[in-house]
Amino acid sequence: MKWRQQQVALPSLNTRLLPAHLSASPRSPVRGTKMSSVQEVNPVVLGIREPVGLQSLAGEQKPFQTVIDVCSGDPHRAGMPPLSFARQVLAACLYPELLDESRFPSDVCRRAQKLLGVCNGGSVGAYSSSSCGIPGIQKAVAEFITRRDGGVASDPEDIIFSSGSQRTLMLVLHLLSSGQGPTQTGVLTPLPCPHTLPMLLDEVGVKRVPYRLLEEQGWGLDLEELHRALEAARGHCEARAIYISNPGNPTGQVQDLETIEGVIRFAASEGLVLLVEEVYQDCVFGQDEKFLSYKKVLSEMGASYSERVEMVSFHSISAGTMGECGLRGGYMEVINMDPLVKNHLMSMQAPCSPPVLPQLALEIMVNPPSPGDASHEVFTQEILQTVETLSQNAQRACEFLNNVPGMSCQPAKGGIFLYPRLNLPVQIIKEAEVMQADVLYCQKFLEEEGVCLGPGSENGQDDKNYHIRSGQIILDSPPAVLEDVLKRLRSFHLRIEDRRH
Repeated sequence: MKWRQQQVALPSLNTRLLPAHLSASPRSPVRGTKMSSVQEVNPVVLGIREPVGLQSLAGEQKPFQTVIDVCSGDPHRAGMPPLSFARQVLAACLYPELLDESRFPSDVCRRAQKLLGVCNGGSVGAYSSSSCGIPGIQKAVAEFITRRDGGVASDPEDIIFSSGSQRTLMLVLHLLSSGQGPTQTGVLTPLPCPHTLPMLLDEVGVKRVPYRLLEEQGWGLDLEELHRALEAARGHCEARAIYISNPGNPTGQVQDLETIEGVIRFAASEGLVLLVEEVYQDCVFGQDEKFLSYKKVLSEMGASYSERVEMVSFHSISAGTMGECGLRGGYMEVINMDPLVKNHLMSMQAPCSPPVLPQLALEIMVNPPSPGDASHEVFTQEILQTVETLSQNAQRACEFLNNVPGMSCQPAKGGIFLYPRLNLPVQIIKEAEVMQADVLYCQKFLEEEGVCLGPGSENGQDDKNYHIRSGQIILDSPPAVLEDVLKRLRSFHLRIEDRRH
């Protein structure tokens, strides 16, 4: 999709999102509708399966005393404490009278006053200044990106806020979505992919074009597989974008320079928009691993790439060391997007400007306390503790799972999830007549041991390579909780293994 070519860009956009004078579709008369029965519900919504959840235990007597959720990806629900500096600043912004009582460190008070100063009316209860967000916080995010990428400039006007990275991704997908049959928009997506991605694509009418990550190579990305997936899509849809998760969700791989350069060249040669989720960029803990942003690599590949390849990168306060899922805040940076197309993207948010409090949290995330500030030492200790816990738990859990018969697990080098593989007995596979075998496995594990796992089929996998997604508590929990989860998993899995005999 050539967003930079204005003559081509507008006709290829989702026509439902264009103003009436630009849309070729005639207006249809409004008819009365109803949802009085399930037959009237959008079939796309009907196709969304309710995940394995803790509600299935309601009202039943079970042999275990505690129930643990290790698949939600919600750090604070899992027990990770919030960052003190972030909560103190947000509390002061919500109730400025606290600033008069000297309860907080001096840098907290200064930051709260600064953030209130960029809010309309000096209040978090006022609307944002624009559909993109608060200009002062757009500037702060752009400065963070410039620092992160070693001086590669970021334009504040290319930063767009929304209620979470998933919402920003959905806005872009809505913009891309068009056509039916062979002309339907397709997006290359990894297998496995984030468990929310298939639902997002279905909701906006975009076809998933899967490319497989190489499990035996640490969930690496193979360029030949990208070409195979693209060729397989021809005649079924029109691929317009490629989705990347780095560090990987749910696989935990961290892409190196060679891989990123290869993906960028592939996108350039095929005219694909890069959609890059980088929400776990501050959660890299593998030995000798470091996060490289796609934007930084793109900027170093010369003008033929840096000025031509269209890219949207996503970040969030929900993931990583911030972990503020409930605040629902995220941003995207658009790169090399046609200005007219960007205007349409901004107009899609115009009726509902992004919420203010999450934007303040984003400013705190990208602009933490500096050395010498009153809160710097505590903030640094809290961040280091979280990353160290992630690293130690990931190593411990991976080693443990690889010693359980019928299980294997690639090491995670970043992110918050492990993604173990299951070698299930034929008896279990046959028993799962009306559901995926990994769904049955997770359901039985919840009912028998009180631990909620996510089945790999939620991550887009639909073959016989069964997996489970285990996340926040396994990687971000106290050692005692981790050992409890691993003990329950081993006990349950060995009972499953006994069914082979």
